[in-house]
Amino acid sequence: MRTYDLREGTTVTTSIVSIVYVNDAPAAARFYGDLLGMRPSFETPGYITFDLGPGADLALWSGQFEDLSPDVPRTGEVCLAIDGGPDEINAIFKQWQSKGVTILQEPSDAGFGLTFLAADPDGNRIRVAPRD
Repeated sequence: MRTYDLREGTTVTTSIVSIVYVNDAPAAARFYGDLLGMRPSFETPGYITFDLGPGADLALWSGQFEDLSPDVPRTGEVCLAIDGGPDEINAIFKQWQSKGVTILQEPSDAGFGLTFLAADPDGNRIRVAPRD
């Protein structure tokens, strides 16, 4: 986490929160919790977060848009940057396949390393890639 001076005499601590819009936050939390192997750090009926480490959270929010559909194209991605090489990415890919996760792109070399692309039940894109 970093602290910034936004105006003279005032400092704030920042955290990056990536928000994913979903139809059913508790259902999405079960999906992401299973993939990430973690429990939510904060829960309300329509807004649930996962603490991903110092200064980073993943939020699932069902209150912003009504009736989202997987048929609506999603252009943003949540990228899970992992330690480990191609063997680790392939292992995660196989594990997610066995769980029935929708795979949009199988593992391939994208110039920065092996990566694959999946989707959550609402059609939001999830990329697994190597950490820089």
